Amino acid sequence: MASPLEQFEIKPIVPLRIGEIDISFTNSSLFMSLAVILAAGFLILGARHGTAVPGRWQSLTEMTYEFISGLIKETIGPEGRRYFPLIFTLFMFVLFGNMLGMVPFSFTFTSHIIVTFAMAAIVFIGVTILAFAKHGTHFFSFFVPPGSPVWMWPLLIPIEVISYLSRPISLSVRLFANMLAGHTLLKVIAGFVFSLGVFGVLPLAVVVALTGLEILIAFLQAYVFTILTCLYIKDALELH
Repeated sequence: MASPLEQFEIKPIVPLRIGEIDISFTNSSLFMSLAVILAAGFLILGARHGTAVPGRWQSLTEMTYEFISGLIKETIGPEGRRYFPLIFTLFMFVLFGNMLGMVPFSFTFTSHIIVTFAMAAIVFIGVTILAFAKHGTHFFSFFVPPGSPVWMWPLLIPIEVISYLSRPISLSVRLFANMLAGHTLLKVIAGFVFSLGVFGVLPLAVVVALTGLEILIAFLQAYVFTILTCLYIKDALELH
């Protein structure tokens, strides 16, 4: 039986090197490209024939747009509209990456910490730059809890700084760990279906149920990644 972790192996498709640097086009690169193409195709097809009475495809596209638009309005407020392209792109990229991973014999690039951390780092750096651009050095007041006595600042400020710096770690690990654990569990239980023969009906039923749960988790993780990004932007704009 193949190892349940074999599905996460990054394999080169087009080997490329520049000196000592490996820039090969891998299965991870392929599925990231597919996620971008499918997300773009989904939106283009939905908006191509815009009508007053939308069809099913157009309705689905509009629902996705309104879902993220409403999320931004609820978490950030009217000022958040200017960040819609970034937030919407993150949501679609993570969602399609997660959903592609549910296809048998595919590859889940969101199950790799290097991918999720890169996205989280971009969000973290961008939000920090935004906070400095809007508030200047007043941004440092973010690390002083309002109403706290001065004598407690030496204790509270390091805690707040550590909490802030851990954002990209928690944001990336949450997505990576959920996708990794879910797919590993599916692979392990699916292995019992064939090894148990006729008695594999029960594991098969569990796999079907877990697959449905994993699809839900795939959407929820995209949602969580997006809403946390919105909350970080709100903190950068309002400093609280």
